[in-house]
Amino acid sequence: MPMKNISIKNNAGLFTLALRLVVGWTYFSAFWRRVALTNKLDPEIAGYIGDKFNHFLPNALGIKPLIQFMVENPDILWVSMIAFTIIEGIVGLFIMMGWFTRAMSVAVFGLAMGMLLGAGWIGTTCLDEWQIGALGIAVGFTLFLTGSGKYSLDNFFMNKNYKFTQHKFFPWVASGVLPIKERTLSKVVLIGSIFIFGMTLMTNQVFHGGVWGTLHNKSVKPKLEITEGIIDNNTLSFDVYRVEGADVYGSWLIGIELFDAENNIVLDYTQDDLATLYDENISNYYIAKIVPSKHILLISLGANARLYLKSDVLANLTKGAYTLRMTDISGAFWEHKIEK
Repeated sequence: MPMKNISIKNNAGLFTLALRLVVGWTYFSAFWRRVALTNKLDPEIAGYIGDKFNHFLPNALGIKPLIQFMVENPDILWVSMIAFTIIEGIVGLFIMMGWFTRAMSVAVFGLAMGMLLGAGWIGTTCLDEWQIGALGIAVGFTLFLTGSGKYSLDNFFMNKNYKFTQHKFFPWVASGVLPIKERTLSKVVLIGSIFIFGMTLMTNQVFHGGVWGTLHNKSVKPKLEITEGIIDNNTLSFDVYRVEGADVYGSWLIGIELFDAENNIVLDYTQDDLATLYDENISNYYIAKIVPSKHILLISLGANARLYLKSDVLANLTKGAYTLRMTDISGAFWEHKIEK
C-alpha cells in the first residue's frame, strides 16, 4: 500500500513539539525563578539579575556599548531587567502552548543572540552560555520555519476556523503553511543555516579559540586592568577594571604597593588596610562594585572603579617613574607605570 503523501511544510511543526516544550520551559523558568521561587529583581538583594548582566560587559561582542549604558544607569537597568524577565516569561509560555509560534520564535532568536554575544565568553568549567546562545538561535530559526503542529493553540484556532486565522499575516506570526515558494524556501533554509553555523564558529573562535589556535577561557583566572594612575600631593588615584575571571565570586585583593625606580616600596596597603577603606576611597562606575570585605578588597567581575589612596609619604616623593602593583590572593599581580 503506497504511503500517504505528507507535506513537510504542513507537518514539520508536529515534529518540533519536544523542542518547543523544552526551549519554552528554559525561558519561562527564568521568569519563574526570578519572580516566584526567589527575588532576583531587587537591586538591594544579593543575586540581583542586574549584577549578572554587569558581568557580561568586559568581553561582550558587538553589544558592549548597550550593556555599558545600562550598568552606568541603574534605574534604566532595573526597568530593563523587569521588562526582560516579563518578555522571557511570555515567550516561554507561548512557545510551550504553541501560540503565535513564529512571532515567539523570532523573540527566541533575539534573546538567544543577545545571550550569545553578551555572555558567550563566560564559562568556568564548560561553555554553558555560549552553548545556550548558539543552540537558541538555531532553535528560533527552526521554529520559525516549522511553526507549531497538532498540539498547539495555533492549530486549535485554525481548526475552529476563527476569522483571525484567515488573515494573510497569520501564517507569518503563528503557524500553518508559510506563503513562500518551495524553491525560495530551500534557499532561505540554506542561507539561514549557513549564517547560524557561521555565527557559531565565529563566536567559538573569538571567545574560546575553539576552531583553531590555542584554547583559552577568560572565566578561570582573574585579570585586572589598571589605568589613569596619578600621584597628586598626598593622594594616589587610579582606575581598576576587572575584565576576566569567574563570575560567581570576586577577585580577592590582598595588597597594593607603590615602587620607586630602584624597586623600593614607598607605599604599602596591606590586606587589613584594604579591608578598612571608606566609601570616599572608592568611586564605583557600575553596579558591580569594588567593596572592602573581611581582610580583603573584593572586586566583582565587571566592576570598574577609581581608587583614592592617601598618605603623607606621597607628598614628599621626588619626580620620576613609579610602579603600582595590585596583588590577588591567588598570587597573581598586575602593574601600572605612573609618572610624577
